[in-house]
Amino acid sequence: MTTPTKNVRWTLLGVMLAMLLGMLDNNIVGTAMPTIVEDLGGLEHISWVVTAYTLATAVSTPVWGKVGDLYGRKRVFLASIAVFLIGSLLTGAAHSMTQLIEFRALQGMGAGGLAAGAFALIGTLVSPRERGRYQGMTATVMAVGTVGGPLLGGFVTGHLGWRWAFYVNLPLGLVAMVWVHLLLKLPAQRVKARIDWPGVALLTAAITATVLAATWAGTTYAWTSWQILTLAAVAVLAALAFVAVERRTAEPLLPPRIFTGHRNFPLATALLLTTGVVMFGSALYLPLFQQTVQGASATSSGLLLLPLMIPVVIASNIAGKIMSRTGRYKIFPILGTAFLAVGMLLLSTMDTGTSRTLTGCYMALTGLGLGLALQMATTIAQNSVDLRDMGAASASTNLFRTLGGSLGVAVFGSLFTRAVHPGAPKAEYLHSVATGTHHIFLTAAVLCAAGFLAAILVEEVPLRGKPAAPARPAAHADTHDSPSPAGR
Repeated sequence: MTTPTKNVRWTLLGVMLAMLLGMLDNNIVGTAMPTIVEDLGGLEHISWVVTAYTLATAVSTPVWGKVGDLYGRKRVFLASIAVFLIGSLLTGAAHSMTQLIEFRALQGMGAGGLAAGAFALIGTLVSPRERGRYQGMTATVMAVGTVGGPLLGGFVTGHLGWRWAFYVNLPLGLVAMVWVHLLLKLPAQRVKARIDWPGVALLTAAITATVLAATWAGTTYAWTSWQILTLAAVAVLAALAFVAVERRTAEPLLPPRIFTGHRNFPLATALLLTTGVVMFGSALYLPLFQQTVQGASATSSGLLLLPLMIPVVIASNIAGKIMSRTGRYKIFPILGTAFLAVGMLLLSTMDTGTSRTLTGCYMALTGLGLGLALQMATTIAQNSVDLRDMGAASASTNLFRTLGGSLGVAVFGSLFTRAVHPGAPKAEYLHSVATGTHHIFLTAAVLCAAGFLAAILVEEVPLRGKPAAPARPAAHADTHDSPSPAGR
């Protein structure tokens, strides 16, 4: 069921406000970490503050998506906001690094539901053909989260203390909960189904092993160490067992039909993996290069990403409007991945003499590519599945984007660590940082070229229009939703 058009934008604003929670939190925490370590100690465990959150997000994302399909996307989305806020409150009150890590994992569980639920609700409220009108809203939220997070984190930590880096989520989250509760109206759902617990366990094992291997390889342990090889073996075996279980269970966590129903879905996930690598890698290593090599101020770390994020918003808005008006969309991921490949290649040429202006131009080209490819890949994926699988499909796309970012950052970290020599004289050190970023962006350019091939293979099938309204009296509708047939 689709909300009346005049109300969709207001309803989506509440949904995206909740999605902004997770994006802001990740970037705020990075700015607050030095102060947190100074207060709580535990410097040797600092990486787990990020790893615990990322791992919990990745593991919980498909679970939230499937539960939303079965029991109502609105109620499950509200529950995920509640979990995130409880985790934020407890994290802000932590008195040791161990407590902080544990509560960050709880936060991550809620964040998995925020991402999966938001994109599933967008897919439910707005048909793929109409999606372009609202695509810019999603891109704007991403830009605000990426740029505003470090700025807000620095201000809050400096004036109120690091605990408010987590407490700041509470008022924003409560507003989002009330907004969604009041404005989001979907038909009721009554489903008798069992959660695919074997699938949950196997997918959790596969994701956990993958994320841990990506986090530790090249830093804590060598890539060929028995620890990393064991984790890799566990990931592969658990993934194979998961596929076997999903083919037999009545209500699979990630229905195989979403991957086999149309070739566009796996192609879209490949695009999301590519854009996830570029987005996470750029957000982490571009400010590092600008601060270390080009001498930019750390306090302006959020502003350093403006040349990257502004084109994302502009390109996403323009492409979305053209898609809604014409129904054509294949050209955008093709152009987007091409721009990404060229942008990454240009960024790989930076050295100690590269000016900030030239770096900004390269970033703008990369942002243009992200704007054309990122949101369009999600639309292509959602247009490839039935509405009954929208939650699982949205969770899958977010899962692959998150894993792409995590794996990409891990590989980039290994490349960077090998190139950088901290004990070298200043000039040699700056050159090694430039060499490290050269390897990172050159590797990303190769991945973007693979994404370009995936974009070419996408089949431009007609975008699904508005689904038919359910044949039931309006008086029986409540705040939950029911499964809908594919509107094709």
